Amino acid sequence: MSVTGFLLGGFLLVHLVGNATAFLGRKVFISYASHLHSLGPIIHILETGLITLFALHVYTALRLYFENLQARPDRYTINRSSGGRTFASHTMPYTGVLIFIFIILHLKGFHFADPSISVADTLRNNLRNPATCLYYIVSLLAIAIHTSHGFWSLFQSLGVNHPRYNNFLRQGAIIVSILGAAFYIAIPVATFLFTNFLL
Repeated sequence: MSVTGFLLGGFLLVHLVGNATAFLGRKVFISYASHLHSLGPIIHILETGLITLFALHVYTALRLYFENLQARPDRYTINRSSGGRTFASHTMPYTGVLIFIFIILHLKGFHFADPSISVADTLRNNLRNPATCLYYIVSLLAIAIHTSHGFWSLFQSLGVNHPRYNNFLRQGAIIVSILGAAFYIAIPVATFLFTNFLL
């Protein structure tokens, strides 16, 4: 779970850097997308690896979830949130489902979009719709919540656990997730608010 989560987090970072080219103008953004498509078989190999990582992450999550249910079929008498559980950790299954749905819709709207339409126009056509823009913002917030606990759990899984710096790691995971979400959310917000964005 921690390894696949770490690698998927790395993808989110790389994807964010690529998406950020939208703020450098239409030509740069289209050039970036064209460069990716020009990689040919390499991009298909990377996509296959990414799908495999995601499938393993989902499989591991489901397996752990059902193992936990079997180990403790009855609810705790005392609310588990009092034992140090955070909102992010408590909602991991729910944000995970939201992210899964979001990825499917995101691929449908962008990866499998009409290739005759430029990526800039595809982005504008999708995100200038108020409902779609709002859905993207909510989904990106779900990703931020999910990754904030995921990054923290990664350190725990690796044995990086000490009272002296646990709080620092937890706060650091939250800050990194918030900053990442802010940069991602800036794209649908800019597309919706500024009519000349990517024109």
